[in-house]
Amino acid sequence: MSSWRDRINQFTGKTRFVVSRIFLHLSGDEVAPILGLLNQTAQNAIESEGDLQVLGEGLVDICQKLLDMTSYWQSAANEGDVFWKEEDAGDYITELFTDSAQRYLSEPEFGNSTSAENTPLSLPATRNVVVMITVAFKGEIPDLETNLADREALEYGLKALINLHYQGLLEAIDFHFSPAQFGDELTDEQLLLNFPELIPL
Repeated sequence: MSSWRDRINQFTGKTRFVVSRIFLHLSGDEVAPILGLLNQTAQNAIESEGDLQVLGEGLVDICQKLLDMTSYWQSAANEGDVFWKEEDAGDYITELFTDSAQRYLSEPEFGNSTSAENTPLSLPATRNVVVMITVAFKGEIPDLETNLADREALEYGLKALINLHYQGLLEAIDFHFSPAQFGDELTDEQLLLNFPELIPL
């Protein structure tokens, strides 16, 4: 991502902001339980009113869980951009947040729980889960500024996210996941329709 413009801005002392979004599709009979961790992390983020430290701890938990589930990784994609103005980075984060939230069943409904008498005894377990992670940080992190549709690169990228939290370098954190809750299903057809950018690993 480095260019002559990057070098000029660096020379003039401007701050480099990077916004990065990662998609990871997990598939298999055992992937549905990760929705419990994802929903709990989202609930904690809401209760903390978006506190960056709480979001960062949740990000670490999610990345660690994803690293423990490499055998279920099916496909991935990533995108991002470099900005020299914080407002421009903020606008791009908002754009990616809105896009992620509009993906199929990616918005948890915490206040809309099903009543006990309407809850089936067993819920269907989805075989597909897509996790979307969006972050903004200052500086330059090569492990996040490359194509992550590769198993080894993706592992390095997730580890880089963990390190960014511990180094206190994250400016913004956002995560979405589809389906949004246990019992919802993301079919293969819905996956292709809503996540066309995914590349098989």
